[in-house]
Amino acid sequence: MRAAVPPTEAVADDGWAQPAWVPTRALGRTVLITGLLLVLGVALGRVDLVLLAAPFAIGAAVALRRMPRFAPELSIEADEEHIVEGGNVRAGLTVANPDVITYDLVVVRARTSPWLELEDADRPHAIKVAPDGWTAVDLSGRATRWGRQDVGPAAARVAACGGLLACRPVVIPAQGVRVYPETEPFAATEAMPAAAGLVGNHRSRRPGEGGELAGVRPFAPGDRLRRIDWRVSLRTRDLHVASTLSDRDAEVLLLLDVLGEAGESGGVKGKASVLDTTVRAAAAIAEHYLQRGDRVSLAEYGSSARRLRPATGRRQYLTVLEWLLDVRADTGEPNSEHVFGAHNVSSDALVVVLTPLVDPRAADMLAGLVQSGRYTVAVDTLPHDAAPPPSGPWTSLATQLWRMERENVLGRLREHGVPVVDWAGAGSLDLVLRDVARLASAPRGR
Repeated sequence: MRAAVPPTEAVADDGWAQPAWVPTRALGRTVLITGLLLVLGVALGRVDLVLLAAPFAIGAAVALRRMPRFAPELSIEADEEHIVEGGNVRAGLTVANPDVITYDLVVVRARTSPWLELEDADRPHAIKVAPDGWTAVDLSGRATRWGRQDVGPAAARVAACGGLLACRPVVIPAQGVRVYPETEPFAATEAMPAAAGLVGNHRSRRPGEGGELAGVRPFAPGDRLRRIDWRVSLRTRDLHVASTLSDRDAEVLLLLDVLGEAGESGGVKGKASVLDTTVRAAAAIAEHYLQRGDRVSLAEYGSSARRLRPATGRRQYLTVLEWLLDVRADTGEPNSEHVFGAHNVSSDALVVVLTPLVDPRAADMLAGLVQSGRYTVAVDTLPHDAAPPPSGPWTSLATQLWRMERENVLGRLREHGVPVVDWAGAGSLDLVLRDVARLASAPRGR
């Protein structure tokens, strides 16, 4: 195989496909030697030269007595089950022989994603395939990073008839493998700043059928008898009932800043880049709130402005994981009005912004969200050791100045009421959610 994956064979302009099997150089040398010896034997009148050419002619005739008529069939088998970062991936190549002759040699090779550590995937494999049979090459291994990873494209070259005929390269496209992000442990015990749904687990500020006591009030038509507070009723000589706050669900909008990538990704067990932290944190937060019955939606802050509608339940969690597989760095101009318009973001939704705060447009977006009255929490996803590659003697000094400027941006955001917290797994948002809930419950000036 001259290349790992040769280009796909072209088809003639008139629609006639090129033959699958072509003569090899061995057949050309056999014909050349046989013809040359016969010509010399006849011209010089030497029988020994004709006898010397006989083995070549007889051997080629015997080898070509049964010629292949069909091209080999190559396929890629990849695991389509739920694979998480660090999990095992079952993959392989299968070569089938639809002819009635044995393939002398089959060389197969496949390109694979660098985030799939498949066994012996970086070298060609030489196998033999029996007539009307098949042979498989196992490429099982481990997935080291989230995303849509590819097994393939793959190519196969086959030699038959004693090496006198060879099949043109058979190339097949790649088979995709979906590797879902590893969900980091996350638990937020603080109340939501605003719960506005119909049912749920969060205490709201609205009276209703819940478990949180709001006070005692006089009995009114429509009140249930089991709500009567007999102690207060006997003391006041009038019926009083205990009023409660309704338990409602909340809407959580996870906003992913994809304006750039920073840091180096080392896979599930290595260093985490900005996108790694963003995707894994989003999966963890979404899983936590969806398990509590809340509605979760996602959006990207970039030129594509991808968005996932709010929903709840197990199906929404699987949809979130599928949506996160397509997260890519997007340096285009974001359309803020399309994503954060008043008709797109609920006024009672908790907006969790996952951002490295590297692009100044992200800071402006956060300030705009807070000024519009949204309950906003910013999660810093920039790795602590993130730094530009050294390109001169002033790189370290420039990096220090950039970090100082970034600290100033964080300070100005906090002054505008934007809580910023580093992502640290479980309990990362408890403190800031407590402050946001306290501000939400405070009376607002007219």
